[in-house]
Amino acid sequence: MPAPDDRPTTALPRAARAARAAPAAPAAPAAPPPTIPELLAWRAAHDADRVFLVVDGQEVTFGDLDRLATQVAAGLHAWGIRPGDRVAVAAPNGLPWLGLFFGAARLGAALVTLNPRYREQEFRTMLNQSGARLLLCPAATPDFDFAAFFAGFRTEVPTVERFVFLDPPSPDAGFGGATTFDELVAAGADAADAAAGAIGASAAGLEPGPAPGDPAVILYTSGTTGRPRGAVLTHASLLASARAQVEHLGWDEHTSTVGALPLNHVGGLTCGILSLLVAGGTVVLQPTFSPTAVLAATAEHRTTVLSGVPTMLVMLLFALAEAPVDTSSLRQVIVGGSILDPSLARQLATTWPDARLINLYGLSESSGAAVLSAPGDDLDTVTRSIGVVIGGFEWRVVDAAGDPVPPGTAGELQLRGACVASGYWDMPEETAETFLAGGWLATGDVVEAEPDGHLVVRARTKEMYIQGGFNVYPADVEAVLAAHPSVALAAGFGVPDPVYGEVGAYVVVPRPGAEVDADELRAWCAERLADYKVPRHVVVAADVPLTPAGKVAKAELRRRFEDGS
Repeated sequence: MPAPDDRPTTALPRAARAARAAPAAPAAPAAPPPTIPELLAWRAAHDADRVFLVVDGQEVTFGDLDRLATQVAAGLHAWGIRPGDRVAVAAPNGLPWLGLFFGAARLGAALVTLNPRYREQEFRTMLNQSGARLLLCPAATPDFDFAAFFAGFRTEVPTVERFVFLDPPSPDAGFGGATTFDELVAAGADAADAAAGAIGASAAGLEPGPAPGDPAVILYTSGTTGRPRGAVLTHASLLASARAQVEHLGWDEHTSTVGALPLNHVGGLTCGILSLLVAGGTVVLQPTFSPTAVLAATAEHRTTVLSGVPTMLVMLLFALAEAPVDTSSLRQVIVGGSILDPSLARQLATTWPDARLINLYGLSESSGAAVLSAPGDDLDTVTRSIGVVIGGFEWRVVDAAGDPVPPGTAGELQLRGACVASGYWDMPEETAETFLAGGWLATGDVVEAEPDGHLVVRARTKEMYIQGGFNVYPADVEAVLAAHPSVALAAGFGVPDPVYGEVGAYVVVPRPGAEVDADELRAWCAERLADYKVPRHVVVAADVPLTPAGKVAKAELRRRFEDGS
């Protein structure tokens, strides 16, 4: 794709060198820009020629990205999208993903962030529930033909009026009326040209822009019922988490990182892109996670921060041992998405002795990071505790009745502050369950607080497990398994795995007279679910243990699985 202003791209110094060679960043504004488009516009006005992104070898400055966002916003408006509408993206990390995000934010629309590994069940539920009017996705990948899929599936998602592909789909896909991201940008450029001769940006429908409390992102997570919940992250909540992270970690214009975490999650979007936008640093964006590619980019661009879930970091250590490269520029290694195993922590500390090891804890509902290791934490503290609450956000640990408990007593962690999302999209009952009176967010995680405020995670009150950094809710998979004509009941849970951290184990009870094949069930799930949700272990049993209330006794079921009974 050409540079956003259509000028020829030139070879600039590598990202980290550019950051170090550039003049010092200008003083922050008297009041922090309250919305995402205002922050980007401020950066573009003061740091127009500084490199913010390196994408597919192309260096994108703050000015480039601001121009692209304005063009995309104008293009969306020209295509009928209005402030308050929802547009969706199911694409790998890349400039089109960020162009749509910043463009929708500029217009005042909300971006529905979907994993490109989703399939029919997730697309049907999330696109319809959000009421998304536009979807950006690849035409095809080596593993999946999106255009062919949506050619037959578009009637199942009637709110989606436009399908925008990263590239033109193949004629064999049979998708009529396809448009591309480049056409969206071109439509915006035409609208901007027309507005320039009239009354400015307002002629293209781009003023006055969103308010701080308006939705910027709808990010789906699932409750224990399996019903996906679209957490509504506002401009204010996203920027609150990003600013708190930057201030706590001491990031500035010299900070640079390889962005390999998926942008459809707060780990990639808030903890990566928005935090570096706040800091004025640089992101070397990767389309997907590849250990060798991340290490090569770290070495080439001399990046200073490495972030990942434990599975990613294990793979990086393996790749580094097989093919060493110079990663001595790293000054911080951030671990999120799962509790840090002590043996992995020691390996990380040994591999990068000059880098500070940091735990990061956050939720979709907290818009990103809410807890980080304290600056003086030693290795033992980092392996024992997830850290301290950042940003001046409030916290408490409560018992089952909602009453605060003293330090050293286990209870549910609850958070309050500007980082908390505004609720779940169009789901008042579910919102009331998690977003409590007084502004408190019920995290669902059981912790103990130490006297100095460090938090130690003890358990999850929810059944979710994390496979390779992706949240998996057993109810999602159980519903698909139970839909198989041979299955009467399915129940699952996460079990430890040396590579992925946790994987899914599911016990299925056949219908009377039916035979169940585990491989067939895995293939059934693979057609209907994202690949990371496909069960790794399927056990066929005559029955499952039940509680007195008639629910599956999953603790007993897990014990049976572990005992092989």
